Amino acid sequence: MPEIAEVARAVHYIRKSLVGKTLAVVNAQDDANVFGKVGTSAAEFQKALTGKKVESAGQQGKYFWMIMSSPPHPVFHFGMTGWFHIRGQGSYYYRSKNEDEKEVWPPKFSKFSLQTAGEPKVEAAFADSRRFSRIRLVNCVAEAIRDTSPLKENGPDPVIDKDILTAEWLEQRLNKKQVPIKALLLDQANISGIGNWVGDEILYNARLHPEQYSNTFSSEEIKRLHNSMMSICQTAVDLLADSSKFPDDWMFKHRWGKGKKDGPTALPNGEKITFLTVGGRTSCVVPSVQKKTGAVAGDMKKRSTSSDSEDVKDVPVNKQSSRKRKVAVASTKSEETDEDIKKRKKVKARSRKPIHVKEEILNDNAGDISAKASKLTKGKTSKSTESKATEDIATIQPRRRSSRQAKPVVSL
Repeated sequence: MPEIAEVARAVHYIRKSLVGKTLAVVNAQDDANVFGKVGTSAAEFQKALTGKKVESAGQQGKYFWMIMSSPPHPVFHFGMTGWFHIRGQGSYYYRSKNEDEKEVWPPKFSKFSLQTAGEPKVEAAFADSRRFSRIRLVNCVAEAIRDTSPLKENGPDPVIDKDILTAEWLEQRLNKKQVPIKALLLDQANISGIGNWVGDEILYNARLHPEQYSNTFSSEEIKRLHNSMMSICQTAVDLLADSSKFPDDWMFKHRWGKGKKDGPTALPNGEKITFLTVGGRTSCVVPSVQKKTGAVAGDMKKRSTSSDSEDVKDVPVNKQSSRKRKVAVASTKSEETDEDIKKRKKVKARSRKPIHVKEEILNDNAGDISAKASKLTKGKTSKSTESKATEDIATIQPRRRSSRQAKPVVSL
C-alpha cells in the first residue's frame, strides 16, 4: 500500500506537471467501489473537473487532493494498488525490470484519464487493479479541505504537522492507549501516513519492539520514537519513495527475503531478521536490537487473571459472571485442606453408589432378582424401603430376544 512517501511522490508529479494547467478532457469510468462507496460517480467527477484549472495539490498522510479553480475539489486515496500516472514522466515508485519496455497508455485498470489544454499537452491517469482506492469530491473552499471527512478524523502528518506532532504530544497519545505500539502507529486516527514498512523502520531505528504496549514506554524511549519518526518520514518523503536512494542502514533494503529461496534473512552485520504478526499485519523485527522493556499482550492477560482471582473472593459465586465464577471456584478449591477434600470425595462417592447398584441389578438377568435386590440393599435401607425396592425391581421384565430370524439370501 502506498504510504506517506509514495503519496508525496504522486503530489510532487502533480505539482510538476499539472498545476497551472486547464483540464480540457476528462474521461472517467464508473466504478461502484472507487467512486460509489464515497458517494461520487464517474459522471459527477468528469463534470466537476472538465474545463477547470489545477491551482495546487496537497497531502495529509495517505490522502492527497488537487485544488481546482473552483469547488468541488477531488480528494484521493490509493488503497492497496492505486496510482496517479503522468504519461512519459516515470512517476511510478516501482521501476520496471525492463527499462526499455514501452509505456502502455492509458494504463490498465484506469478509473479516469486527463488531458490538459494548450501545448505541450500533459496526460494523466488514475489506475487501480484491486479497486480499494477511493475518489471523492468535497464542496468547500480550498483552505477547508482538511476540515472535511475523512481528513478531519485522521491524525497529524509527521512531515507537514511538526508543530502539532511534538514529543510531548506523542507521549500523551501513547499513555492514553493500551495497544501494541505498532498497531497504534498504523491507526490513521492517531498519526497520518504511517503504513507497514514505515512503521517497522521507525521502530527498528528507535530500538523498540512492535508488540510492546504503548503505555509502557519511558519518556526517554518515547523521545527516541519521536526522533525516529521525524527522521524516517522526512527522509522517505524527500527521496520521493525512491528506495534505491534509501540509507544503507535502513532495514527496508533487507526485509524482503521472507519466503524467497535466496532472500536475505539477516542484516549485513549478521543480526537476524524475524517476522511476526501485530495488529493483523506482518511486522519485520530484529530481536537483538528491538528488546521488550515493558508488558506485551500475554503479560496483560496473566495480570488480568490474577486480579480477577483477588476481586471475586468476596462476591457470591452465583452473582458472578461465568468467567469470574470459574476463577472463584478454582480459588476456593486451592484453599481446601486435605480433610475437606476427603469429605467432598466421600459425599460424591455416596451420591453415585445407589445409581451404580441399580445399574448392576438391571444389567444382571441371571438368578433371583428379588434375592439380589434384597442382598445388595441389605444394611443400607430400612425394611419398608427394602421391600418396596424389591417389589419395584421384581416387576421389571428381562429383555426378550427377538424371535425374528434373518431372511435367507436368495441367489439370482
